[in-house]
Amino acid sequence: MPPLRKQLLPETDKEYVAGLQKGLSVIEAFAVERAPLTVARAAELAGISRASARRCLRTLQALGYAEHDGKLFQLAPRALRLGYAYLASTHLARIVQPVIEIACERTRHSISVALLDDTRVLVIARAYVQRSLSVGLGVGSWLPAYCSANGRVLLAALPDNQIEALLKRTARVKLTKRTLVRVPEIVAEIARVRERGYAINDEEVEPGLSTIAIPVRSRSGVAVASLSLSSIGTSAERKQLAKLLPELQATSFRLSGML
Repeated sequence: MPPLRKQLLPETDKEYVAGLQKGLSVIEAFAVERAPLTVARAAELAGISRASARRCLRTLQALGYAEHDGKLFQLAPRALRLGYAYLASTHLARIVQPVIEIACERTRHSISVALLDDTRVLVIARAYVQRSLSVGLGVGSWLPAYCSANGRVLLAALPDNQIEALLKRTARVKLTKRTLVRVPEIVAEIARVRERGYAINDEEVEPGLSTIAIPVRSRSGVAVASLSLSSIGTSAERKQLAKLLPELQATSFRLSGML
C-alpha cells in the first residue's frame, strides 16, 4: 500500500493551511483503502492523530461529503464534485476523451491518458473495449510509475537525478514475477524508453496484461501526459501490440496539435 503523498510548504509560510492538508489526506485515505474507514484507520493512512482524523471526518460529514453509520465513515456522493471540478476545469481532460474514443474504436483496444502524480500516474481519461486490470481501471485510478508503461514514459522526460530520487522513495513492490524493482534495472529500462520514444510493459503490473505507451507533448515539445494502449490475453496476442504503435502515435500527434 503506497503512502499518501504529502508535499508540505515550509512551516514558516503563513498562507499554508495545515487543517486543509489533513482533510485532503483523509479524503485520499478512502482511495487507498477502497472501503469505509474507522477513525483509527483514517488516521493511520493519513498520517495524522486520531483526534485530527475525527475532526476532519466530522467536518466532511457536516458538509455532506461523508456519511457515518455509527462506526464507519464513507464518502458521500457529493465527494464526486471534487474530482469533477478538475475534469471540468482542465483543458487537457476535456479534449482527450473524444479523441481516444475514436482511437479505441479503430484499434479495438483499451486506451488511457494519464499524468504523473508524484510516484504514481493518475488516469484522467479512459476508453475501453474489454476488461483491463483485475481491480478495474478508470478515470481517477492510479498506477505505480516505476513499473507501468505510462509511468516510465513520463519518468523518461525527467532529469536522471530526479528519476533516481523518485524511485528511491517509492515503495517498489513486485506485483508479478516480471516486475522490475531494483533501481538500476528500472533506470536502465527508462533509458531505453527515452531512446526509442515509447515504453512496452509486459506483465509487470498484472499477469496477462501488456501496455504500450508514448508521451503526449505540448507544441513546445514538453511531455504533458502519457497515452497508452493495453491488451490482455495470450502471449501471442500481446506481442501484436507493437503493431498498433503507428495508430497510437497518430493519436498523440492529434492531441498535441490541440494543446
